[in-house]
Order: sequence, then C-alpha cells, then structure tokens
Amino acid sequence: MKIHQFLDVTYLKTATQAGITESENLEVVESLTEEAIAYNYKLLMIRTKYIPKVKKLLRNANATTLIGTVIGFHEGTSSVTKKLEEAEEAIRLGADELDFVLNYSAFKEGDFQLIDQEIIACTRYCLENQKVIKWIIETAALTNEEIVVISQRIREIVLKHFTIASAKNVFVKSSTGFYKTANNFPNGATLENMRLIIVHSKPLKVKAAGGIKTFQMAEQMIALGVDRIGTSSAKEIVKNEINTNKINQY
Repeated sequence: MKIHQFLDVTYLKTATQAGITESENLEVVESLTEEAIAYNYKLLMIRTKYIPKVKKLLRNANATTLIGTVIGFHEGTSSVTKKLEEAEEAIRLGADELDFVLNYSAFKEGDFQLIDQEIIACTRYCLENQKVIKWIIETAALTNEEIVVISQRIREIVLKHFTIASAKNVFVKSSTGFYKTANNFPNGATLENMRLIIVHSKPLKVKAAGGIKTFQMAEQMIALGVDRIGTSSAKEIVKNEINTNKINQY
C-alpha cells in the first residue's frame, strides 16, 4: 500500500492558535511543504492565505502534491454567500480542493432548506470550476442517527442535481479536528462513525480526518473504504508503513 497517496497532510492553525508569530507560522507551513514534497503526499491542506507561497514552492520542485484549503472554517455557520466568496478567493489563488464545513448547527436545528441550498450552490460552484469539494459534517457534534441522515442527504442531493461522474469529485468528510468535546470524547474520525458515513454516502468519496496518527489506524480506515485521510501526523504514518513492511519481510 502506498499510504502517502491517501494522505492530506494538514496544518490549519492560525498564528494566534499556535501561540507563535505570523512569520513563525509561515515557517511551519513552508517546512510542511518541504515534507510534502519529500514524501509525495497526495495533498497539502493549509489556510487560504498561504496558497500562493506553497504553490510556488511546489511548482519549483515539480511536485505533484495538490493544494487544499478550508471554507467556513471551523464552525460552518457563515452564510452561503460568504462561503462562495471564500471559495472564489481560494480558487483564484490556486487551490485544487476545497473542504467546506457544513452548517451542521443549522442541520441539527432542522433547517434543511438552508442545508440543501448550501450543498447545491457550493457543490455546483466547485464542480463548474473543476475542483474537488469535501463536505465536513463534524461527526463529534452529531449523533449516529444524524451522521446517517446528513450523509444520505448529501449523497441524494449530489446524485439528483449533478451527474454520476461528478460523484468522484465530491467527498463527505468527518471532522475539522477543532470541535471541542466534553470529557475528552473523540472529536475526529472513529471506525464507527466512518463506517456510517461510508455506508450512507457512497458512491461519493469519503475522507477521514481527526485523530489519525498511526499507519495501523490509517490502514484500518482504508480497509473500511475511506478514500482519503486528513492528518497532521503524515510523516509518522509513512514511517510506520516503512517499518511495518520491513518487519513483514522477515
């Protein structure tokens, strides 16, 4: 298994969140870009403001790593208009893939009209611009039943309003990794919630994100049917795979 081609290596902290200066935060992004080039990750997930710098570094290295960014991050409560404006800016700067935080609060409140409008408008915009779109549903904020319902809803809307061929460019994604849970409850991807997403959103693709730190966990997710893995531990996962393969050779 070439695990590196499943990995969206991720750094989404602002300088304030990281407790460092803006120039230091840019250094973190540049360092991660060098790592992405060295390990040939599928994608580098960063904040929109860093796209021009990262794009230049990738181009200079003739790297195939894609650039992704987040929209409506991380609460998902911004308006559809605002999300489309963010998407337009990200695409203008050179993003290949856009991970939208669904307005899961509106979904939980039963505002399905808003949710449907958001999914249709933002998906159409990305597909018309030949970009991959991923819908972050924030599983830690949802019950299992809600995970099932929203996964089905995204699938049904996409298949109703767009072509089957478009499904390959639409993902359902588990988490932002920023959601605050009580009692240290997992706020990212678990085998249980990913199984629910996979069963109820296919043929759309699925991205597991949040808390995946080892090759063994990533391998389990891929075996389950996950198409992409978002992680801040990509190097450790790749090294785990290399070491595991060495052990299995003996």
